[in-house]
Amino acid sequence: MIKKVQEPFERGAGILLPVSSLPSDYGIGTFGKEAYRFVDFLRSVGQKYWQVLPLGPISYGDSPYAGTSAFAGNPYYIDLEELIIEGLLQLDQVKSVDWGNDPNTIDYSALYRERFNILKIAFHNSQHNTEKDYLDFCKENSFWLDDYALFMAAKRQFNDKEWLRWPKEIMLREPQTIKDLLKELQEQVDFWKFCQYKFYSQWFKLKKYANDNGIRIIGDIPIYVAFDSADVWVNHDLFDLDEMRRPRHVAGVPPDMFSETGQLWGNPIYDWGKMEKDNFKWWQARIRNNAKLYDVIRIDHFIGIVNYYSIPANSHTAKTGEWVMGPGEKLINAINEAAGDIKIIAEDLGNVTPKVRRILKESGYPGMRLLQMAFFGGSDNENLPFNYDSNCVVYGGTHDNETLKDFFKNQSRELIKYAMDFLNIKRRRQIPWAIIACAYQSVADTVIIQMQDFLGLDNSARINTPSTIGGNWTWRLEKGQITKKLESKIRKITKLYGR
Repeated sequence: MIKKVQEPFERGAGILLPVSSLPSDYGIGTFGKEAYRFVDFLRSVGQKYWQVLPLGPISYGDSPYAGTSAFAGNPYYIDLEELIIEGLLQLDQVKSVDWGNDPNTIDYSALYRERFNILKIAFHNSQHNTEKDYLDFCKENSFWLDDYALFMAAKRQFNDKEWLRWPKEIMLREPQTIKDLLKELQEQVDFWKFCQYKFYSQWFKLKKYANDNGIRIIGDIPIYVAFDSADVWVNHDLFDLDEMRRPRHVAGVPPDMFSETGQLWGNPIYDWGKMEKDNFKWWQARIRNNAKLYDVIRIDHFIGIVNYYSIPANSHTAKTGEWVMGPGEKLINAINEAAGDIKIIAEDLGNVTPKVRRILKESGYPGMRLLQMAFFGGSDNENLPFNYDSNCVVYGGTHDNETLKDFFKNQSRELIKYAMDFLNIKRRRQIPWAIIACAYQSVADTVIIQMQDFLGLDNSARINTPSTIGGNWTWRLEKGQITKKLESKIRKITKLYGR
């Protein structure tokens, strides 16, 4: 039984734009002046929400959904200009670096080569070890920060190999070996703590500015964590691993209309029985931390809490997996206890069973609807607006989908005709904006539209194509791309439909 029912959202709208996609002179979006300008833009057009993708540190593949920590932040987002103002960097040090030559695209290889070198200069110029705010930050976050900083220092020491390939004594975290390693790598450990201090300080400053301007932040948290993460290295007993710490089963989703072989994500599966014994202490710590970072938490792949797809770790595709019962209401109650007044959005796309629907209803969490997917099948498609309950969040599409412009270029003639008839338009090129208007006028309490779709961009601006590696997570907004004309158009539709 779920003990707490979440109150519905007020009617409103927001825009999905990853921090990484903000304009910047330094290769990737940051918590700098362009982030503040984006908040000003949101306020000026009457929006209530800014949805971001996970803010955690990334690893191989550059996905924010497979980071090296469920608690740490991505050091790439630290604003270098703020460090210049603080006297920790010189402008010429930052300007002399090649951050990539395409303002539309993130060059992750360039960032990996250069960003930490610049941050290390700031680290060595800093007196952070004597600052009360820094010491307080380290103390308040010691429950994850110490392990994460040592993990990252060790990862660099061992040439970025995954922790399973580290020396056995360190991989198994033998106590004396870990003490010796910490002593050996103390300066590197301090560097990673410094990065987190700057990340959190700058983010909280930006979040306060957003909140003061009536904008609430929707943060996205993956249900799973990456195997090559501090979380699994430290808390190996909370995951389905064998005696040598290798995964027995991994996460994914079965074959569907998007993939004949399904999606083999590779994240280790939780040992839910072990987690339940301490009332999901690790999950509660994670939710409490995210409740500080965000105003609303969107749990990605929420259905995995009720039933999850488990794939043998030696499988080459997701075809060999099976559905297994998850912790359900027990974890929901633990999440609610930790979340306090922070609201939850459930990403319930995929295999929505009757139990998933029941838990959503009992918890009060709004699920998601995608207008992009509304025109498949008949009138019982739950993505069609006349089938909505008001307690839902409607999207045109998500970061995993094609942009609206190109999605409707690639559909059948019959689907296009159905969409145009439904939207009461005469030309196919009108579909993307008509989709946005349809979402805004719907009964759904909350509407979230990707920035790319407001701009009418094609798939060159797509954020991610699931089950592919390379070329994802790279799109960037250019300075000046948001015009006064577009601002006026968004402001008008927001006011027209009471958002």
